[in-house]
Amino acid sequence: MPHRLHSLNMQQEREKMSDLLPRRADVTVIGGGVIGSSAAYHLAVKKIDVVLLEKGDFASGTSSACDGLIFLQSKKPGPHLELAMAGRSRFDDLPEELESDIELRCKGGMIIIERDSELQAMERFVEEQRKIGLEVSLLEGYEARELEPCLSDDVTAATFCPLDGQVNPISLTLAFLKAAKSRGAKVFSHTPATGIELRGGAIEGVRTLRGVIRTETVVNAGGVYAPQIGKMVGLDIPIVPRRGQLLVTEALPRLLSRCLISARYIAAKYDSGTVSGEDRGISLEQTENGNFLLGSTREFVGFDRRTTQYAIQRILSDTTRVIPRLKDAHLIRAFAGLRPYTPDGLPILGKVRSVGGFIMAAGHEGDGIALSSVTGQLVAEIVADGKSGTPLEPFALERFFPPKQSEGRKAYERGKKA
Repeated sequence: MPHRLHSLNMQQEREKMSDLLPRRADVTVIGGGVIGSSAAYHLAVKKIDVVLLEKGDFASGTSSACDGLIFLQSKKPGPHLELAMAGRSRFDDLPEELESDIELRCKGGMIIIERDSELQAMERFVEEQRKIGLEVSLLEGYEARELEPCLSDDVTAATFCPLDGQVNPISLTLAFLKAAKSRGAKVFSHTPATGIELRGGAIEGVRTLRGVIRTETVVNAGGVYAPQIGKMVGLDIPIVPRRGQLLVTEALPRLLSRCLISARYIAAKYDSGTVSGEDRGISLEQTENGNFLLGSTREFVGFDRRTTQYAIQRILSDTTRVIPRLKDAHLIRAFAGLRPYTPDGLPILGKVRSVGGFIMAAGHEGDGIALSSVTGQLVAEIVADGKSGTPLEPFALERFFPPKQSEGRKAYERGKKA
């Protein structure tokens, strides 16, 4: 009898949960990381009826396994940097707007330089960024140590941008979710999308194990799983996971006021062919609580989230060389996250021409935190106004499949037939 009662209670609970899932929505966002949460929030601000579906726990994927850097200097001059600059302007007011502490600290950021070859490359990089309007300067080694006395003499130069900063990525994601819900968005964890229904080449509904949501617009914010969502409508989305391993130290007295990355990190980010294996440059930040986040790697190993002894030793060796006082710190945790990588390092944003109502918001790789707010804002503009205030052609999915190329044509045809 107890077993029957338990089964009955479970059935009633499932039916209750099913009743909570809306049968209709203007927009369905798939993915409950920082990008999907931001999209849901910005759509709700515009009073658009939005449902967010997450297959696991909220902020359980890439958004919970990354650093919290808001870095402008790491973006290529051009559309990427321009998008990041637009996104940076949103962060100062976000804590008040979201009514949440996201542990925002904006004291600037530095790219540290240890080799003459890196200095030559960064001189060109800085010059190009200045032309676009980014406030960034090149420092001598002694000037870098005046800003951050913990740096070793191995740092021969550095670049500095006062606009760079950091947040707590989990707090940011949950703040977007909380604010979205308070404005009417309906959010569901442990509710994967199992299929997308089309009629006449346009979105008609989203299937889940708890029922079907009738909707005309889907936002693909699936991160590394965005290709799986794309396949539901016959699209090939060129996003692959790129593992990043990070280390966490015990809480320490304040040593570092600014977030740091290395010049080699920039090279690894944009030219994976020039830096092999797990040797991917370094990133360092000290959190609000005093813990150091030390990273990181950029590895193509599929969906493998394991850490490796080689990477841990390499990260420790490189970061303690830059900040010698970290040699005495205790390491308390190592973890890895999967970044959604695209072939050209730019996210995939905007409408997909071959599937009506299908909007991309994925492929940010290590820039999801920095670009989260502006991405959500652009998605909301597309839905509400039919277009965004920022030109999105450089970020369109179709850039990978020009109509004249056979593979692109095949992708289009599959989308039309679905």
